[in-house]
Amino acid sequence: MNQNNGLYTDFGYLTVDAKAVPDARPLEGATVSIFAGDRIVEQISTNEAGQTEPMELGAPPLELSLVPETQIRPYSEYTVRVDAPGFETVYIEGVQILAGRLAIQRVNMRPAPPESAPQIYMVEPNSLWGDFPPKIPEPEVKPLPSGDGFIVLSEPVVPEFMVVHLGAPQDTTAQNVWVLFKDYIANVASCEIYSTWPPETIRANVLAIISFALNRVFTEWYRSRGFEFTITNNTAFDMLFSYGRNIFDSILNVVNEVFTTYVTRPGIRQPLFTQFCDGVRVSCAGLHQWGSKSLGDQGLDALSILRNYYGTNVYLTQAQRVQGVPISYPGQPLQSGSTGMDVRTIQTQLNTIADSYPMIPKLRVDGIFGPLTEQSVRVFQQIFRLPVTGVVDFATWYEISKIFVSVTRIAEPG
Repeated sequence: MNQNNGLYTDFGYLTVDAKAVPDARPLEGATVSIFAGDRIVEQISTNEAGQTEPMELGAPPLELSLVPETQIRPYSEYTVRVDAPGFETVYIEGVQILAGRLAIQRVNMRPAPPESAPQIYMVEPNSLWGDFPPKIPEPEVKPLPSGDGFIVLSEPVVPEFMVVHLGAPQDTTAQNVWVLFKDYIANVASCEIYSTWPPETIRANVLAIISFALNRVFTEWYRSRGFEFTITNNTAFDMLFSYGRNIFDSILNVVNEVFTTYVTRPGIRQPLFTQFCDGVRVSCAGLHQWGSKSLGDQGLDALSILRNYYGTNVYLTQAQRVQGVPISYPGQPLQSGSTGMDVRTIQTQLNTIADSYPMIPKLRVDGIFGPLTEQSVRVFQQIFRLPVTGVVDFATWYEISKIFVSVTRIAEPG
């Protein structure tokens, strides 16, 4: 069904993923209702993967998200309600739809008795549209913690979780939430830029977001000051993060490819503290988001865009470890004809995932990447929104590891 609500001249797309917590089980048959104001414009059920088909929804013209000077919000907003028997109803208000892009709304459903209170999430405006305080300038290279009472990392490591403080650092009433690292980066990028921008601009901004976050992790910036969190969502100190919001597929694809990559420069051990601002309403010493969009329009690649703002000597490197992942990526893609222990690892993990996602074919764990293993990988990639190639590349390896860990975790972190 086409829904432009009489207000919009273009269309974007929305799909909803519903999962039970804490076991990450897909919820088949959940009812998803999409509201424009008080009116239901779509109602659909989730399939056996806990997902809806993409829904076409009205959106403002694409051009509005491509220029900084506009008096019209460049995205439309909807309310999503998800109902499933035996689970708390979930509302997400302010789900953002951009023209020509697929928005993904993930929903975690908690078991509950009938008539229980719903969970309600409010999506913050995109930082390029909303009114947020500018970042307080900080040095690009930070002093490292002394090690007294803290774990000092010998090298940058991608954490399994970011503990995000939903407020200013000193706000003791603000909630701390645990978020998987890749999900955190995709959330921040969906808050800070528009998914309609050139791919290399998106990549440059995602790399800056990763480096900013990993600098906070590596330097124990908040924990060394007595706080029990990794980072805040207050834009004066850190980056915008809106708990429970939708993300966009064009951003998620980049995050899956580069989530272990960060910006640094010769002679320092840490990821560069890559502050940024919009460059139109607020100026800063780091990356200008709208300026990076212009450079992407001119055909510059991500590293060239980053060097334009952080200096010609910055370079990209990868963290050597990803916490929470049983075995690191072997370095070469696994595909038809591959053999060995790495194939056995993938087969074992896919079989475990198939217990929760039975549409994934079960495999004989023989270490041989044959046609059935390729088919199992293809189905996994389709469910988890990766390019469907049947090849276990970097992004697919770590997504399999992430889902394997989530379906075998007994309880959520506290």
